[in-house]
Amino acid sequence: QVQLVESGGGLVQAGGSLRLSCVASGSSFSISSMGWYRQAPGKQRELVATIRSDGTTDSADSVKGRFTLSRDNASKKVVLQMNSLKPEDTAVYYCNVVGRIYKAFGGSSAYDSWGQGTQVAVSS
Repeated sequence: QVQLVESGGGLVQAGGSLRLSCVASGSSFSISSMGWYRQAPGKQRELVATIRSDGTTDSADSVKGRFTLSRDNASKKVVLQMNSLKPEDTAVYYCNVVGRIYKAFGGSSAYDSWGQGTQVAVSS
């Protein structure tokens, strides 16, 4: 099992910045992608940004040019730097990590882990 610990988030005025971090931990696992999703009240969870092991990224059009996603493979950490925040960025942000867990006697299985969520609120 892979556990995720999120930090960051909070309340900020429009135009401000916040930084979200997520660290993955566990035994004998690899990571293929790390990223963040968000869910605003009454809306479906949506992709914010994700980064693969080769460094390629996907991000929502609404955050391009404002949010930057970075990944530290050695520390199994992903950081979302959010700048020029808007009220419409208000949501619960969830870290997501996907990869494989390696078993003691050979073989592996896929995992898809989610963090507990952290609130981001942007006031106008």
